[in-house]
Amino acid sequence: MMHNKIRNILLLGLFIAMEVILTRFLSVESPIVRISFEFIPIAISAVLFGPVMAGTGAAIADVLGMMIFPKGAFFPGFTLSAFVSGFLYGIFLYKKKITFMRIFAAVLAVIITCSLVLNTIWLLYLTQNGAYAILTARLLKCAVFLPVQTFMIYCVWKYTVNLINGTLISKVYK
Repeated sequence: MMHNKIRNILLLGLFIAMEVILTRFLSVESPIVRISFEFIPIAISAVLFGPVMAGTGAAIADVLGMMIFPKGAFFPGFTLSAFVSGFLYGIFLYKKKITFMRIFAAVLAVIITCSLVLNTIWLLYLTQNGAYAILTARLLKCAVFLPVQTFMIYCVWKYTVNLINGTLISKVYK
């Protein structure tokens, strides 16, 4: 039993570290749009650990990323968005059969709630720019990334489930 708790803590820490790296170093950013693959460790941690742990992990990754590799002033609204994204992935994916359509629904919920609503509100508050210009660019990014995120999460999960269950590890060491 203790082995599983330690494994879960290590995995969640790994997902937090991966999210920080994907967000801070392997992303393309403008003042109103960020293109990155941070959604992958958030979604996989949601499948494995549930809404609260995935949300907490995403929020911790946001705070750690800002503390260690700042890209401007810290704003707690984005941390709330990070928590909500992990929480929503967990609602849709935790202890459920992982299907392409379920992942699509989870990604759609996260995109609408976090990217289009919450993050747009935070950006409008911070930049004082016109809502139409910000929302148009964000809508385009979300429309393009909805199928991309769905496909990537599905593919990564299919590989990860075998790795975590030991199937791939046992094949490598035989």
